[in-house]
Amino acid sequence: MAESEVTVKKTDFLVDILLCGGFFAFLFTILRSHVPSNDPNMINLWSAGTAACMTGVFWLASWMFRTVFRYQKVLKNRD
Repeated sequence: MAESEVTVKKTDFLVDILLCGGFFAFLFTILRSHVPSNDPNMINLWSAGTAACMTGVFWLASWMFRTVFRYQKVLKNRD
């Protein structure tokens, strides 16, 4: 692929912030009940840390999906 036809749009970053923020908030609330502690600070710390790691994986997967989808559209339009 000599020249790149797949570009990143500026709205992609806004969509990622909204999706990842919502995903983080969802996981944070779900994971709070799974932390084996009675200290509210530790519950918040560990649920936020776990949600952050899982949100990073979600972000990576969404970028990979978007990139492959756009590349497939480009290949389909060439034919």
